[in-house]
Amino acid sequence: MGYTNSKLVVYKKLSPNHSGKRTHAIDRITPHCVVGQCTAEGLGSWFAKTSTQASSNYGIDKDGRIGLYVDEKNRSWCSSSNANDQRAVTIECASDTKEPYTMNSKVYATLVKLCVDICKRNGKKKLLWISNKSKALNYVPKSDEMILTVHRWFANKSCPGNWLYSRLDKLATEVTKQLSSSTASGLKASSLKDLSDADVIKKVGALFTADMKKSGILASVSLAQFILESSYGKSELAQKANNCFGMKKSLSGNTWSGSVWDGKSVYTKKTKEQNKDGSYTTITADFRKYPSVEDSIADHSAYLLGAKNGSKKRYAGLKGCKDYKKAAKIIKDGGYATSLTYVDKLCSIIEKWKLTQYDVKSSSSSKKSIDTLAKEVIAGKWGNGEERKQKLTAAGYDYNAVQKRVNEILS
Repeated sequence: MGYTNSKLVVYKKLSPNHSGKRTHAIDRITPHCVVGQCTAEGLGSWFAKTSTQASSNYGIDKDGRIGLYVDEKNRSWCSSSNANDQRAVTIECASDTKEPYTMNSKVYATLVKLCVDICKRNGKKKLLWISNKSKALNYVPKSDEMILTVHRWFANKSCPGNWLYSRLDKLATEVTKQLSSSTASGLKASSLKDLSDADVIKKVGALFTADMKKSGILASVSLAQFILESSYGKSELAQKANNCFGMKKSLSGNTWSGSVWDGKSVYTKKTKEQNKDGSYTTITADFRKYPSVEDSIADHSAYLLGAKNGSKKRYAGLKGCKDYKKAAKIIKDGGYATSLTYVDKLCSIIEKWKLTQYDVKSSSSSKKSIDTLAKEVIAGKWGNGEERKQKLTAAGYDYNAVQKRVNEILS
């Protein structure tokens, strides 16, 4: 089978201490304690010595940074067991130097992320912890299962230390939960609930920049609508249905193309609508329910681009419009909102938060090359995972192109 390495890696120094290609498919993860608050670079230097006679596939340093020391395709020398290491991805984790070898919150959080990533790339949907050694080692995992094993089962050692050992059931549960929710991947509005308004904007801003590249609708305007319609992603509709724009089940006869809504998932609630005379009427309505914020953004843009009023487009002229005030008026005039002050509210939000910073800028010769960006990513300057993706996208770079180059350099 084909093997890949984690894209969460920020440092790479391959060790000569390994046995070459695995003889068994990956179906185990074995976390270890380093016995020291190491750095990714320090651990790499240690494993680079042939005299060390040890290695691991990955290491997590004291700051939660991930190092790659043995490609996943190869068997590391880590668990005092050839049989285990042939089928396990091994992970050394920074820890205290004495029992219970406590790991800090950054290390543990990264361990969860890395385990999720390893399971995903190897086609696993569940991570299991079976505390009984005999049962665990004799258990034959199903094709979608991964097993946790520990060094202390194969040698007279405490590894991974009692701190992590007592949390392995929790680790397996957390990883499996994330794997089960990943079928509906993307940002959930529930993750925004406890963030400040400013932090919400930072978290979702790149999503609107990415959408503008596809739809041609100003990110600043769509983001302002998100803020106004969903109260920074914290409204009932956003939290319960990931619906961040008040999109109802039926809109313009649903005759427009490009919708990502599944056509059946709804959330019913009461809502107020403003009449022409300024008064309000409360109605009960069905609203669209989405698996993620990204889907809500995409469906909202598809609606604005394709919705019709008779034979004419409701929001003609919106695509490609560079003036946020004009774009806001096009949306209001097309019948999107009943509020008489909708345009003023959108413009006020854009100006308050300087949302035009998320609009796609014209290409500039001052932009960094893909090679330069890839090297910066490897050095840890752009963060990890989703944070990295959002930062690169918000800066106007092609995340996929940069990540592809990173993988080429690390391969």
